[in-house]
Amino acid sequence: MTRLLVYFRRYLPSFAAQLVAICLMVAATLELPDAMAGIINKGVIGRDTSLIWRAGLLMLALSLGAGAASVISGLLAARVATGFARDVREAVFAKVESFSLAEFNSFSTASLITRSTNDVQQLQMVLAMLLRMAVMAPFMGIWAIVKAYHAAPSITWIMGLAIAILVTIIGTIFALAVPRLRRVQTLVDRLNLVTRESLTGLRVIRAFNRRELEEARFDGVNRDLTRLNLVVNRLMMLMQPAMLFLMNAAVLAIVWNGAHLIDAGRLQIGDMLAFMQYAMQAIFAFLLLTFVFMLVPRASVSAKRIGEVLEMPLRIVDPPDPVTATERGGRVEFRNVTFAYEGAEEPILRDVSFVAEPGETTAIVGSTGSGKSTLINLIARLYDVTAGSVSIDGVDVRRMRLADLYARIGYVPQRAILFSGSLASNIRYGSPDATDEAVAQAVEIAQAREFVDGVAGGYAAPIAQGGTNVSGGQRQRLAIARAVVRDPEIFIFDDSFSALDFKTDAALRQALRGATRDKTVIIVAQRIGTIVNADKVVVIDEGAIVGQGTHRELMESCEVYREIALSQLSERELADGGALLGVTI
Repeated sequence: MTRLLVYFRRYLPSFAAQLVAICLMVAATLELPDAMAGIINKGVIGRDTSLIWRAGLLMLALSLGAGAASVISGLLAARVATGFARDVREAVFAKVESFSLAEFNSFSTASLITRSTNDVQQLQMVLAMLLRMAVMAPFMGIWAIVKAYHAAPSITWIMGLAIAILVTIIGTIFALAVPRLRRVQTLVDRLNLVTRESLTGLRVIRAFNRRELEEARFDGVNRDLTRLNLVVNRLMMLMQPAMLFLMNAAVLAIVWNGAHLIDAGRLQIGDMLAFMQYAMQAIFAFLLLTFVFMLVPRASVSAKRIGEVLEMPLRIVDPPDPVTATERGGRVEFRNVTFAYEGAEEPILRDVSFVAEPGETTAIVGSTGSGKSTLINLIARLYDVTAGSVSIDGVDVRRMRLADLYARIGYVPQRAILFSGSLASNIRYGSPDATDEAVAQAVEIAQAREFVDGVAGGYAAPIAQGGTNVSGGQRQRLAIARAVVRDPEIFIFDDSFSALDFKTDAALRQALRGATRDKTVIIVAQRIGTIVNADKVVVIDEGAIVGQGTHRELMESCEVYREIALSQLSERELADGGALLGVTI
């Protein structure tokens, strides 16, 4: 909540101007009953036509002034609320962009989407209401009570009683509604999650004929949310008839008691009518507060959820005294690295040490869940090591500026991600200033030339969100081209050839050999054929290195590697060193 107030500070001048407009509007509005009382008491009864004209023109001027002040107040409130929501959205998005995987895993994707859209929208709506109504209501209510007391002190108790009953009704309804309102946002998160999963996994749902199951799952969450909203809305709707009854009862009590006072000569008709107007305005002011506070509980939940994102401490940030490597080349060294996920009982990596030299291809292999991708994430500092160090050219990655670190790495993730745009914009994603020749060369190396030339529009062809309008192999090749065009010192391929056929795989790695001749290449792979001719193979089993060396050396010395290799290739192919597969990287 404190962080949210910081974003509101810049709008204090607009808020101050709005307060002035509200004061002028309230003052003009509350002078109208006095003018009306003057017309009735002195003008109509005394048949003073000039007084009627003067008071009438005054009432018209006050009405126009109140209307103008109301418009200005509304415009300023809208400006503050929308600007505040824009700043908060930008802050949430920027904060999420700066998350490491450790922070990102603290929230679900569906929850982060809801927090940056629905929750911010709730804040914007409530802030606009607060600025227009909640700020005005206290001014109007207190001022109306004071004016009413001066107009008819003897019946002011009626207004006090009505306000006390109103507060009691509001308190009771809120005590019942607030706990349910807190659950609404949680169910919105759940609905968002189910919807997102269903849309993302549409092909799988149809392939396994599970549409009815997913519809039932969605319907369950949807009904829960609908049921809860109905309960809350029914509670809130009780206030409307209660308020109408209370206002009419107050009018009846004022007229009844006022008539007796007028009959006794202790009150004038104009003062009674003015008191009635002040009473209605005071009750209406509390009614405005009630209407706004109907939204406050949900907005407070939204503010808390947004605050959780904004106040999440970042674990991976630029060091206070960054170090720049004196030598360049891209030498990567793991030294006694141990890593454990937060809350895990056992580390996923234990005492890992190896070196990836420039001009060499270092392959990392192991069974599923052995920690290969985690190892790669430590180089890019998506996580920080629990113990030991990861260094590039002799500098611990934790002592490097993040921008400098990322500039030296060309990363192709296990799941190739493309962004909405064009083929060219995706290839240039890491190098916006890349020339057309560099893009074309990267496409040629990634074996995507035939695909790009064959698609309508060529490099200008549209790419859907997530690259859903291209195949898995095409996504991988475009992701590889994106890394190549950046020309980094370190290439990291995290199982990036899995969707390619053997022929394309071999041709791509043959082309990569020339593009990465002086670079450090680190490959995580499941296929032995992909890494059989690597300069160094690092074998990981259950988080520990169980072998290092060339393919031939490991076939003789590492039983784990031999088992993995024999599960994929025949003895003859392995003995031939992969030549039968055309592997030459």
